[in-house]
Amino acid sequence: MPKKINLTVNAKRYDIDIDEAFAPFLLKQMENDFNVNGNNDLKLLLQAYVQKSYALYQDEQKILSLLEKIPKE
Repeated sequence: MPKKINLTVNAKRYDIDIDEAFAPFLLKQMENDFNVNGNNDLKLLLQAYVQKSYALYQDEQKILSLLEKIPKE
């Protein structure tokens, strides 16, 4: 069953339907990155996007490094 979360950006409220199992994780992340009870400007949204993209990049680099260490048969 989808769960609805919302975020206000530039005084406009956005409702987002997400998987119920994913909701607690996303809400925790959003609380770290945004003002979940108030307005957020576009600059903050862009900063959060870049930070999350960089974290994904770092994770990918770690995975690739680990894959290189696995012996090939």
